[in-house]
Amino acid sequence: MRFANPEYLYLLILVPLFVAVYIISNHRRIKRLKEYGDAALLKELMPDLSAYRPTVKFTLSMVAMALMTVVLARPQFGSKMETVTRQGIETVIALDISNSMLAEDIAPNRLEKSKKIISRLIDKFENDKVGLIVFAGDAFVQLPITNDFVSAKMFMETITPALISRQGTDIGAAINLAMKSFTPNKEVGKAVIVITDGENHEGGAEEAAKAAVQSGISIYMLGVGSTDGAPIPDVSSGDYRRDKEGNVIVTRLNEEMSQNIAKAGNGAYIRVDNTNNAQKLLEKEIDKLAKADVSTDVFTEYDEQFHLVAWLVLILLVADILILPGKSRLTRNFNLFGEKTDKNK
Repeated sequence: MRFANPEYLYLLILVPLFVAVYIISNHRRIKRLKEYGDAALLKELMPDLSAYRPTVKFTLSMVAMALMTVVLARPQFGSKMETVTRQGIETVIALDISNSMLAEDIAPNRLEKSKKIISRLIDKFENDKVGLIVFAGDAFVQLPITNDFVSAKMFMETITPALISRQGTDIGAAINLAMKSFTPNKEVGKAVIVITDGENHEGGAEEAAKAAVQSGISIYMLGVGSTDGAPIPDVSSGDYRRDKEGNVIVTRLNEEMSQNIAKAGNGAYIRVDNTNNAQKLLEKEIDKLAKADVSTDVFTEYDEQFHLVAWLVLILLVADILILPGKSRLTRNFNLFGEKTDKNK
């Protein structure tokens, strides 16, 4: 399912706001009524006023409003699947999420800068495929290789160092895992983009890069950070991370290591700083990759489904109109505050 006009879904934010206003105003109304006098006396003065029906009518209105927002967004279901062949490349991005990536020598910090680069790169993709791997002391696939760029950006936004408990920077493991993530198509250009500061390098990365070249995969290294270094913020304490002796830990970009891996991987090393130069250089390097036919199963026709939701909205509105604000015979034994009363008193 998809929405033809998903921007209208932002209107759903209004529903909880209206609910909050209603709850607050209803609470104040009940408080004022209790200040006027005894509940039994007020019931006698207003025998047909219901404590529950206004809430039921409000609930129906809010549900109808939410469903009307869905109608405006135009839900659609795919009705015809076809295999479409286009020219593209395959890219797997391996993102370092170790704690050192929280250093703020690159604004706003190394990790957030890296995520912005990935997001802008994905925006440039058209007929390509992208996968996402995160790593620190371990590596795992965050998103299998796909042409669903919306999902790729959504998964990327959820990435934090908390995803991996084991600290370190095992670039070799990330490259080896990335090699297994590509499709069997040998004609398409394939690249692994490793974004890291190179701290706590655990070895084996150059060997993994050479093995990738043998499989027709190029390795591109993006070095994030400064060689002067920066302290690592500690989110839990609000201070900086310290070693056993109490000294502030300073993390520095390991440029030499990244350059060696890129050379072994028949790719390029790009330094990431506070400018957009790294973005432009990376896009130029990616454009050099050979593009081949990429086959993808996609829906080519969609059926509108909003009319089903519209009927449900109409039913709710009719129910809202038919429910009168006054009490029925079944509810006259309850006072204004929703408390059961004894009709014999």
